[in-house]
Amino acid sequence: MTIWRKSSRSGSTTTQSDCVEVAQLNGAVALRDSKAPDAGHLTLSPASFAELVAHVKRDALDV
Repeated sequence: MTIWRKSSRSGSTTTQSDCVEVAQLNGAVALRDSKAPDAGHLTLSPASFAELVAHVKRDALDV
């Protein structure tokens, strides 16, 4: 069974509930949209996930 977690910084109101959920898989990390959990997920290696988090923390993504 996959256990999905949402950030504790995610808001609980409609305007602040957009977030990404993460789950630990065997040797990988899965990401999905909390508003569309049945739409599938992205799977990253632990190293790639750590790199993504580091980029987000540095605000180094052009999104």
